[in-house]
Amino acid sequence: MKYIITFFLFVMAGFAVSANDIAVTIYNSNLGVVSETRSLEFEKGINRIAFTDVPSAIDASSVRFELLNASKHLAILEQNYVYDLVSSYQMYQKYIDKQIELVDKNGNIYSGILLAATADAVTLKDKSGSIKILLMNQITEVNFPVLPEGLITRPTLFWKYASDFKGKADCNISYQTSGMNWTAEYVGLLSADDSELDISGWASINNQSGKRYTDATLKLIAGEINRANANTRGRRAEKVMYSTSMDVSAGFEEKSFFEYRMYTLPRKATLADKENKQISLFEPAQTKAEKIFLYKPDINPKKVEVALKFTNSKEFGLGMPLPAGRFRLFKADDDGSKILLGEDRIDHTPKDEDVTIKVGYAFDLTAEQKMLNQKRISSNTNEQEFEILLKNHKDEDVTIVVEKKFYGYWEIVDADFAFKKKDANTIKFKQKIEKNGSKTLKFTVRFTNR
Repeated sequence: MKYIITFFLFVMAGFAVSANDIAVTIYNSNLGVVSETRSLEFEKGINRIAFTDVPSAIDASSVRFELLNASKHLAILEQNYVYDLVSSYQMYQKYIDKQIELVDKNGNIYSGILLAATADAVTLKDKSGSIKILLMNQITEVNFPVLPEGLITRPTLFWKYASDFKGKADCNISYQTSGMNWTAEYVGLLSADDSELDISGWASINNQSGKRYTDATLKLIAGEINRANANTRGRRAEKVMYSTSMDVSAGFEEKSFFEYRMYTLPRKATLADKENKQISLFEPAQTKAEKIFLYKPDINPKKVEVALKFTNSKEFGLGMPLPAGRFRLFKADDDGSKILLGEDRIDHTPKDEDVTIKVGYAFDLTAEQKMLNQKRISSNTNEQEFEILLKNHKDEDVTIVVEKKFYGYWEIVDADFAFKKKDANTIKFKQKIEKNGSKTLKFTVRFTNR
C-alpha cells in the first residue's frame, strides 16, 4: 500500500549549516571516527541548539565539542540524542486520540479522531460519534496537520549550552560511529612459470553508518584496537542495496601511527551511505613467488594442498605493511584470459615477513594415510604404526611437504625418512616424488600416558 503523508515542519532555531571540513577515520572493526568543523549560530545566555546531519549509528556518548575561537566562551551543559524518526507507524501512534484525515482508493475523505491503527485497519471516530473502521489496503492518503513533538526527520543531537556571546562561531565536533568498516582486497597475477607474482591492492570501504560524508579527508587504520564492552543502542536490521564505485587514481600514503599502520588518502573522497567503495591501496608491485605442495593428513587425508609463498620484503619487490584482507590469485591462459586459481585471507603482515596463500588442492597429486598396526607395550604405553602413500600423476617431479600432528606425550621410534620436529605436536618433512611416480613412507609412534 502506498502512503502519502503530509504535514508541516517547524524550523528549529539554531539549525546547523553543513560541515566546512570533515575527516573520517575508519577501522577494521565496525568503527569510524568523524571529526568535522561547522559554523554554528549561538545566542547569548542559556539556550538550545540542534546539531543535525549526524549518522544514525552514532555513539552519542563519544561526542566531543570544541569552540575554535579562544576569545569566546561556550559550555555544553546537556546533550540529548534523538533518533525517533518519522515513519507511518510512528505518526499513527503519535496521533492516537487526535484529529486526522484519510482518503481511500475511491477518493472518499474521512475525518475524525484516531482511536487505533494496526497493520490491517484504522479506527476513526467522526463528529457524530460514529465509529468507522477503514482497511489499510484501501487507504491511499493520510493527512496529519503537524509533525508531532518528539518526532524528527533525521537523527539529531540537541545541546543545551551557556554562551557569553551572540553570533556565529566555528566549532569542531568529533564522535564515533558504528556501521563503518574497511578491508584490504588483493589481486595477484601469477607468471607463466609460477615464479613471479604481480600484486595490486585495494581498500574496500563499507559505509552503513546512516550518513553521507562529502569531500572528506579519509584515513584508514590497520591493526586491532582494544574495545571496551558497552551497552549501546542496537540499530534496526534492514535489507540494503549496495552501490559500488571504483576509484583508480593515486593510492594511500602509509605510515606508522602508535602501534598501528595508518593509510591516508592524499585527496578528498566522498563516502555515500549504503555504499561499498574501492580505492587503490598502493601502486602495483612485483615479487618472487614459490609454489609449494602441502599434505596435512589430519586436515584432509586424501588431498594435497597447493599454496603460493612469497616474502614481503624490498629485496623481493615488496617490503610494505600489508593490511589483513582477501587475496585473489589469477593466472593468464595462452589466449590472455585471466583464470581464477583460488583465494584466501591474509592477516596483518609487517614487512620482511612471509605470506602463504592457500590456493586449492592439486588435481594430479593424491595422498593416503593408514594406521597399519597398534599395540600396547605396557600399562601406560602403546605404539601405532602408520603408512603414508604419496602419488604424483604429473609429467614433472614435485616436492611435497608433509605435516603430521600428534597429541599427548609421544616420540617417533622408527621411520624410513628424515624429519624435523616443528613444534610439540607436529613433525615436518619433504619428499621428492618423481613424475608419474609414488612413494610409500612408514613410521612408528610411541605414546605414553603420564
